[in-house]
Amino acid sequence: MELVDVWFTLIAVLWTGYFVLEGFDFGVGALLGVLGRDEPTRAAMLGTIGPVWDGNEVWLIVAGGATFAAFPDWYATLFSGFYLPLFLILVALIVRAIGIEYRGKRDEAHWRRGWDAVVVVGSILPAFGWGLAFANITAGVPIDRHGHYAGGVLDLLGGYALVGGSTTLLLFVTHGAVFLSLKTTGALRAAARRAAVGFGIAAIAAAAAFLSWTAVKHHDTVSIGLSVLAAVALIGGVVATARGREGWGFAGTAVAIIAAMAALFTALYPDVMPSTIDPSYSLDIHNASSTPYTLKIMTIVAAIFTPLVLLYQGWTYWVFRKRLTVIPPTR
Repeated sequence: MELVDVWFTLIAVLWTGYFVLEGFDFGVGALLGVLGRDEPTRAAMLGTIGPVWDGNEVWLIVAGGATFAAFPDWYATLFSGFYLPLFLILVALIVRAIGIEYRGKRDEAHWRRGWDAVVVVGSILPAFGWGLAFANITAGVPIDRHGHYAGGVLDLLGGYALVGGSTTLLLFVTHGAVFLSLKTTGALRAAARRAAVGFGIAAIAAAAAFLSWTAVKHHDTVSIGLSVLAAVALIGGVVATARGREGWGFAGTAVAIIAAMAALFTALYPDVMPSTIDPSYSLDIHNASSTPYTLKIMTIVAAIFTPLVLLYQGWTYWVFRKRLTVIPPTR
């Protein structure tokens, strides 16, 4: 295996880790407008992700940085062609972070409701936008002979991409609902469990449509097998949650995200951005990569620091592993 193959795999792992961890953050934030009926409930919901959400976003920074360093032409074409949707995702992530941090700075109800609305929108938009972006990457976009994006914003809003965005949104909301039911007690746990089942059924339908469409487009046997695994894991996760086995439910939705991302990257390989104008214009792991020396240095650095980061983040989740209880307001 060459270093370009190694870094394509590592970037797939980084993006997958980001979606597994940040996915339930997005889901909890989106559900704030559904399950957050009063201030104690909303505070408990945000308390489940409070210690970890900013650490989860580190995966996005590392994934973006690794893409830039290992495949600079991929990064350049991606961020120039997808400038507007990626800009909107970035703005949503910023205002969401502000909303989580600022809502508790004042006690007025209108202040907290306003920031809660910001958190909801700032969670829904990236959850949909990332699916839209990766669906377009997998399907291919207009890239000319110079490796430049030759389309417009409307070219990114095809049927396949919209189904992809809807799939990630519903999948992340389901993932977040399962996480909530795993991390809370009482009425909130029961409400989150019901939400996981309801949104899970919709996510199963959307994922089946999206992954089937992907299989028709690419005819890759491994990708099809991974898609089936994703569907089975998602169904198993929803069923386990409905039966009160939230730990197994969370494992199921996490495996579903992992398998779905593996299916997309497997279907994409060895391209990183296929061209719909001419296949010979496509960017692949060879013509979009950095020099072998750069990849070698990156590999050494990653081998040293990645285990440290994983150990630290694992320790964080262990420390904050207990369930939260909604505390009723004092009179």
